[in-house]
Amino acid sequence: MSPTMKACSKALLTALINGVLAFALMLLVEFGVSGTLHITEPYLWAGLLVCLVVFVAQFLRQRHLCRACKH
Repeated sequence: MSPTMKACSKALLTALINGVLAFALMLLVEFGVSGTLHITEPYLWAGLLVCLVVFVAQFLRQRHLCRACKH
């Protein structure tokens, strides 16, 4: 497998895990504050934003690590 594909798969997995954890934490706080679980649009956008930021950062990091291991 190419280093770019390895980096992409690892970054995607990390991003999805962190996005789901961030979304769950937001719902937990919402339940703690209001006593009900309201899944609102800002929570979904925030979860997607966390996924995107983590994916980009992890992709660049993993790609650098994969390239460094080859040399």
